[in-house]
Amino acid sequence: MSTDGVSIVIIDDEPPIQKLICVTLRAHGFKVAEASTGQDGVVKVSTFRPDLVILDLGLPDLDGVDVLSSIRSWSQVPILILTARDQEQEKIKALDAGADDYVTKPFSMGELMARIRALLRRLPIGSNEGSILHCGPIDIDLSQHTVMRGSERIKVTPTEYELLKLLAQNSGRVLTHKYLLQHVWGGQQWQTESQYLRIYIGHLRKKIEEDPTRPKIIVTEPGVGYRMLFPD
Repeated sequence: MSTDGVSIVIIDDEPPIQKLICVTLRAHGFKVAEASTGQDGVVKVSTFRPDLVILDLGLPDLDGVDVLSSIRSWSQVPILILTARDQEQEKIKALDAGADDYVTKPFSMGELMARIRALLRRLPIGSNEGSILHCGPIDIDLSQHTVMRGSERIKVTPTEYELLKLLAQNSGRVLTHKYLLQHVWGGQQWQTESQYLRIYIGHLRKKIEEDPTRPKIIVTEPGVGYRMLFPD
């Protein structure tokens, strides 16, 4: 993937981490802008208009989720959050507020770069309803509401189709249990029914995975939600 002209804003108040990320990104050809506070970060994003934002949740002046919500009020730029291991609920809160993915500290630069590449190449939310989503060996025809594996049509229920489509339209992005339940089933009453969601994910895996016990297309983010990958 070419990084020519691709810009990233890093919002993090830990100088060693910020420096490491900046040096690595610039070495890979990215344009980088830095901010060490939430307020400065929001300004940098609004003026720099980056292709991606890396946001630490633990900032000195503003809650990271508030910074995320502020950016989301006017921009759909992909946002990758950095979290500490003891910020489990904050991580889920941020994903529900519109973050696209997360990396838990301490992290390797290899993992961070992989997450960045995945976000930069994923399909945009709200992709053209007349298109076909290619999900590894699976094709989802959004106009015909069909799911195919090669020349074989896979029978899915309307609910399974909506769940699979939502995951595919957000490929590479972590979708929380709450997000999936709200957008597929709707209503507040469904937002705590994670066991119900697991049943449907299990049904989909049996239909589209080569080995449902070792899924490679719909993967679980423990305690958080699910992510769709496009295996080769």
